[in-house]
Amino acid sequence: MTNIHHHQALNISPPPQHHGGDNGVFDDDGRPKRTGNVWTASAHIITAVIGSGVLSLAWAIAQLGWVAGPTMMVVFSAVTYFTANLLAVCYRSGDSVNGKRNYTYMDAVRNNLGGFKVKLCGLVQYGNLFGIAIGYTIAASISMMAVKRSNCFHKSGGKNPCHMNSNPYMISFGVVEILLSQIPDFDQLWWLSTVAAVMSFTYSTIGLVLGVIQVAVNGKIKGSLTGVNTGTTEKVWNSFQALGDIAFAYSFSMILIEIQDTIRAPPSEVKTMKKASTLSVAVTTIFYILCGCMGYAAFGDLAPSNLLTGFGFYNPYWLIDIANVAIVVHLSGSYQVICQPLFSFIEKSVSNRFLDSQFVEKHIKIPIPGFRSFKLNLFRLVWRTMFVILTTLIAMLLPFFNDIVGLLGAMGFWPLTVYFPIEMYIAQKRIPKWSPRWITLQIVSMICLVISIAAAAGSVAGIIHDAKSVKPFHTSY
Repeated sequence: MTNIHHHQALNISPPPQHHGGDNGVFDDDGRPKRTGNVWTASAHIITAVIGSGVLSLAWAIAQLGWVAGPTMMVVFSAVTYFTANLLAVCYRSGDSVNGKRNYTYMDAVRNNLGGFKVKLCGLVQYGNLFGIAIGYTIAASISMMAVKRSNCFHKSGGKNPCHMNSNPYMISFGVVEILLSQIPDFDQLWWLSTVAAVMSFTYSTIGLVLGVIQVAVNGKIKGSLTGVNTGTTEKVWNSFQALGDIAFAYSFSMILIEIQDTIRAPPSEVKTMKKASTLSVAVTTIFYILCGCMGYAAFGDLAPSNLLTGFGFYNPYWLIDIANVAIVVHLSGSYQVICQPLFSFIEKSVSNRFLDSQFVEKHIKIPIPGFRSFKLNLFRLVWRTMFVILTTLIAMLLPFFNDIVGLLGAMGFWPLTVYFPIEMYIAQKRIPKWSPRWITLQIVSMICLVISIAAAAGSVAGIIHDAKSVKPFHTSY
């Protein structure tokens, strides 16, 4: 995967159509030839999916128990796979092989559903991406501190509680993201996706191996069929929040169309995307079930909310350090992949409104020895920097990893992973109202809506509970 370059997935506006002899250079819409394939699309999906969500799965399974926990993970996996395939069909409007391309998720909603639903989709999608950027900032800072704390624990033999403030770590992650955010778009992110995907496998595997070792040391599998036994009310809220955590772990639908727009044809983009979805959802589900179940088997009801930073594991401390460094590197890349649609949307909107503005349109060429010169755009520099600063400040205000993860998963899961893909598919395929197929799709949608509302309620209850004990900007671990 070293030599793969993605097409510029998120151009500001389509260039004029090209015909005839340009076939080898341009696609049917006049844009530069797309070069993505099953492997690059899978790398993008795995980068977006196997994120910090995997770390809270042991806690989630602990709340639900050995029966409901793995069952719900399989259910979420099946729903995600099913709706990802429906969404892949909607990449082209009218005809899924030769129809008009939709470059973004919002374009697909606009061309298939139109009206108020486009604004609703934009609000939910970009709000969710904004929230995920905050979640990633929290998770990365926790992992940076975990490296420092594991070394501190090791030196003191576990006697020193090793408390530290999270702010410097959040700020340093923000500085890195300001630099990386100047990479213009998906076509230049392929290398970052590849590195991030490798890192996600690294820390997930370490978490899995440590879980297996811990089970061997314990000499038994911990946990119970029904999960943590707390008071009835707390049990209900925690179980709901656990559903949100699992939903968050599977969220990638909001960037699926953008990823599909990097794929070359023939074969048709929908065929390639379905293969990529099958491969990546299968890989992530196996990983998730293994990581979540081994974490629960190792720690039972005491499974930490973040497997590699909740200090379920202290030794070997150097292996914990490698895992947490891998998390930070992965989240650095994931932050960019996740934010790209949001960056593009704002830049496209501003560019269309201020066509003659030098500040918005002008690119300054910066020569880089041994590489192509880098095109720096002043508006992009200012706006993306402000965006990263804002997400960092909010992360410093609300540093509750588990609650935020659950709330984001709940808010994004039903509208973006279920409702819009099903509605667009019905419109695209002209499925008659009240036909058996239409009724089945609506039942799936309603069940997922109920689960999402429950998960959101559980996470809000968690945030309210945790907020009582936290001073803004003074969080320590």
